[in-house]
Formats: sequence, C-alpha cells, structure tokens
Amino acid sequence: MKKLFRIFEITKELVDDIQAKTYDAHLHDFEEVILVTEGSLEHYIDFKVEQVTAPMACYVSMNKMHKLIPNNDLRGWVINYKPEFIPDSNLSFYSNFFTSTNVPLSSGSCISRFTNLCEIIQAEYKQEFADFPTIRHLAEGLLSMIDAERKRNIPIENVAKPTQINTFSTFLKILEENFRRDAGVSFYAEKMNMSERNLNLICKNNFQKSVSEIIETRKLIEAKNLLLHSDKTVSEIGFELGYNEKSYFTRVFHNKMGVTPSHFREMTRSLIS
Repeated sequence: MKKLFRIFEITKELVDDIQAKTYDAHLHDFEEVILVTEGSLEHYIDFKVEQVTAPMACYVSMNKMHKLIPNNDLRGWVINYKPEFIPDSNLSFYSNFFTSTNVPLSSGSCISRFTNLCEIIQAEYKQEFADFPTIRHLAEGLLSMIDAERKRNIPIENVAKPTQINTFSTFLKILEENFRRDAGVSFYAEKMNMSERNLNLICKNNFQKSVSEIIETRKLIEAKNLLLHSDKTVSEIGFELGYNEKSYFTRVFHNKMGVTPSHFREMTRSLIS
C-alpha cells in the first residue's frame, strides 16, 4: 500500500465483487482493522480458520498470512494504515503476543458509535485536501475504543487494577527484551521481584493467558517472521529463540501451528509467489 491510510465501507457491491473473484492468502505491509457490523466472514489466518460474526472488531497486523471469505450478509468497515501513521497502538503492540486479535463488540449503541466514527473519518478522507492529522486522531480514538471493548469483555472478577496493569506492561517490555533467551517463568518473576504465582495471576487478569503461554506465543510469532523473511535454517531460528534442539523447536511449532517450521515456510512462500 502506497498511502499511509485508507478507509472503505464493506457494502453489498464489494462483497459481490470479492465473491466473484479468486483471492489467495496474502501478506500486506500495513495494519488492518475490520469492523464487522452485520453478518459474518471466514478468516483464514496463519493456516487456521476463524469464524468472525458481527458485532466484532478484527485486527490483523502486518506480515500475517491471511485471507477473508465474506458471507453474503457481511457489512462493516475496513481501515488500513502504515505503522508509522499510528505508531503507538495497543492493538499493534499486543499483536506480538497474540496470533490474532478479535474483539467482540456490544450491540446497539456501541455499533452506532463505531459506525458514526467511521463515517466521519471517511468523510474527511474523501475531501480533496484531506487533513491527515485529524484523520490520525480520529483513527487513534477508534483503536482506543476497540481496546476499551476488549477490557470490558474481561470477567469482572478478573478485571486488573491500575497497579496490575502497570506491572503487566512492565512484564511485556521485559519479555520483549528477553524472549529469545531459554528462560521460563522463574526468570521473569525474579526480574519483576515477585512470585511466579502473582505474575501468572496478573497475566491471566490482563490477557487471559499464563506467563508461559505468553512467552511461547511471542517466540512463535517471531519464529514465523524469521521463517518467512529470512534465509536462516530451522535449526538457526530455533537456536536464536532459545530452543537448543531442532527437534524440540519443531515439536513446539507443530503443536501450535499444525505444521512443521519447514512446511510453514514452504507453504507461505509458495502462496506469495
């Protein structure tokens, strides 16, 4: 995508056009947010299939292999933007730790607010001399609203306190600096000067995942990036991510992805070419 930003509505005409053509799974060099306000779609992402049903916000980070198959009743909005256009999005940061990010939205007034905001953004975008700082602020607001909905979906008994949110953010920053190590929960708990039990509790309250699951997901996402965008061998990638044996790295990757690292690389490069 040459532009820094674009927005378009998912209309009946667009759905008909997509269904009439053959689209392969692909990668893109931009971030994508799909707001499903009506109907549903089938989302093929990283060799797994997800059913996305309205009302839902679906975030797809750049360099994720994916394909959308809309059903006839699908309606909504699509926003594409370059990372430098909105550099500090929580959704973008969290994509390092999630294979995909789907956020259920509330029906009624919630959908109306998202639709109204998309219409305002699109109206400015279509101006002959569009004001992109204004579009950026509006789009940042929309992403913040999606993140707020994500937090509202957390069971009330698991809602994190402000101190836990700060602690969790610190953990993610430490993880980002150290995930290539052969290090487990105890390493991060010690770095945080807290018990493994408390760190696990904070992670589950914020992400509904254990510390070990978050560590493994971060390694897996990096492994896929390296398999796709580097010529390093499977053994080299595994070693770089803290797996001392190729067989163990292959087994972990296969358990999560359903394919071996070599097969993943072969399939993705075949689809791209």
